[in-house]
Amino acid sequence: MQYATITGWGKCVPPAVLTNHDLATFIDTSDEWIKPRTGISQRHISHVNTSELATVAAQRALAAAGIDGSELDMIILATASPDTLIPNIASTVQANVGARCAAFDINAACSGFLYGLGLASSQIKSGQCKKVLVIGAERLTFYLDWSRRETAVLFGDGAGAVVVEASDVPGGVLGYELNNDPDGRDILKAGFGTAMDRFSAESLDFYIQFDGQEIFKRAINGMGKLSAQVLEKCSVDKDAVDLVIPHQANERIIDTLVSKMRIPKEKAFVNIANYGNTSAATIPIAICDALEKGLIKPNDTILSCAFGAGLTSAALLLKWGERITPVNISDAELPPCDQTGIELVSRAVNYFCK
Repeated sequence: MQYATITGWGKCVPPAVLTNHDLATFIDTSDEWIKPRTGISQRHISHVNTSELATVAAQRALAAAGIDGSELDMIILATASPDTLIPNIASTVQANVGARCAAFDINAACSGFLYGLGLASSQIKSGQCKKVLVIGAERLTFYLDWSRRETAVLFGDGAGAVVVEASDVPGGVLGYELNNDPDGRDILKAGFGTAMDRFSAESLDFYIQFDGQEIFKRAINGMGKLSAQVLEKCSVDKDAVDLVIPHQANERIIDTLVSKMRIPKEKAFVNIANYGNTSAATIPIAICDALEKGLIKPNDTILSCAFGAGLTSAALLLKWGERITPVNISDAELPPCDQTGIELVSRAVNYFCK
């Protein structure tokens, strides 16, 4: 039997940062208002397209796995903010890393990375693929109406990626659960797509809209339910989980989730303070950060869960392998950025706020 094991990992966050204090210069908010409610202190603002963030994360993950892009059998790129709808941006990353394989985007919003990781593991366990690159990449600040405090404070840009390989050693992805709650479709949305009136200038004023209280409730229920299901499916007790890596949307949601699941808070990895909500990129970025901090140890059992627009939800149980250090280090970097975060958003701020 083949097992699907993570052998490489990489992240890419743009250098420009927008702090809570920066936000307070153009909307009615403050660090004292944002941090206690969300756990966020800053977010990164991209000066490049989503595919460029994804490419650098992918190159770093390939180096960490010690493989070349030409060895890949499949690329799955989770994003709700691609450069282009046609073609998919997985093909852009594919060209950039020199791969010759299947490549496609999926949009399950913030759950997208776990959807992709689950699909990758199934491809490997079926024998269809041996090496799959899974990426979560977002440039969500493109969608923001910066005059709307409820969303302007939440989102940031970034990308993360993992290489999943077939292995004879038991472990890797132990199981996963995916779900969608269509009754919640309209409580988190952005009106971009073919439903737009392309001949009306007003249609270009698309932005992220959401009902925060309803999302809070449904997110905890969705992630909690699927997490319990995947633990039961894999016959793993919650006390055997070494680390929980949840979607980084709101620190209050994470605290409430682990409390309801009766998992010690110290087992939950939280890095939202530095990035904000980067949607499909939050979990792979968190995996990289947890490894950098020495919080993932060989053979650890890791539970990951997410929720997003749709309303999608996902949970995945993973047994980490022996290796927690990269085989190689990539020298891939983004092009230099000569602007600050507040300078990068200034055009949009002037449009929406003045």
